[in-house]
Amino acid sequence: MKKSLLIAVICILSGVTKAQTIESDNHNTTGFIKSDGTIQNSNHNTVGFIKSDGTIQNSNHNTIGFIKSDGTIQNSNHNTVGFVKSDGTVQNANHNTIGFIKSDGTVQNHNHNTIGFAKNIDKEWAAVAFFFFRFN
Repeated sequence: MKKSLLIAVICILSGVTKAQTIESDNHNTTGFIKSDGTIQNSNHNTVGFIKSDGTIQNSNHNTIGFIKSDGTIQNSNHNTVGFVKSDGTVQNANHNTIGFIKSDGTVQNHNHNTIGFAKNIDKEWAAVAFFFFRFN
């Protein structure tokens, strides 16, 4: 019984801590976002972090932006650089649509051409990966 419980706990924890894959339009792995907000490139080198409070940091832990609770994306000076709408529409600071994060994880540019995939990744995090860190 204890052995079965231990195996179940290990399986659950491995699913929680597993990094979600960021893929290009042809499904090549371009990066990972770990459940703790660590952003890695395809070689598993850390390139940034998304903190639980929405702070976006580069690999040196310097703040480069913020994700606000309403989907507003700001740079390090708190100037708005974009928006992620509740429907997954990604807009620049002028409210021009620059892309879409679909509910199935498909990431599209403003012409609805698929530029990548971010399955099971929060849409704001996916927008940061594709539009801040350029994982496409």
